[in-house]
This record gives sequence, C-alpha cells and structure tokens, in this order.
Amino acid sequence: MIVCHCNVLSDHDIRACLGDGPDCPRAVGEVYACLGCSPECGRCARTIRAILREAGIGGCAACPVGECGGHVASAEPVLIAAE
Repeated sequence: MIVCHCNVLSDHDIRACLGDGPDCPRAVGEVYACLGCSPECGRCARTIRAILREAGIGGCAACPVGECGGHVASAEPVLIAAE
C-alpha cells in the first residue's frame, strides 16, 4: 500500500529500512532520511508512526502518539478510537 503519496513510499519500503542497528531509523523523520527523501505534506506521518510501533520501534506504551520524548506533551492532537 502507498503510505506517502508525495514521495511514493509504500509500507514495504518503510518496513525494509527498519532494523536493529544503531543507524536504523527510530522516528518518522529518520525514516524519510533513510529512504532519501523528506516530508512534504505530512499526512503520512501517523501511518509511519503506526508502522514503527508495529515493529516495536519508537515510543512506549505511555505515549499514545508513539514519539516518546520523555513524556513531554505533544502539540499534535491525539485521536483515540472508541472500541
């Protein structure tokens, strides 16, 4: 599935750049850099964060946005889906 239409990045592209090494991406911006591009409109950032969380990378259980910055409140609104 295409995740980023601006840079034509698929979920497979994103997952392929993830790994355990110290130089592997741990945040959305690092994923873009690893794939040789930069964010344009930013609409794909939430999906990339979700892929990072799915892979066990970035954030922690206490950070609903997935960007653990020492538990500092994010300026980005968080939407929580009702179950």
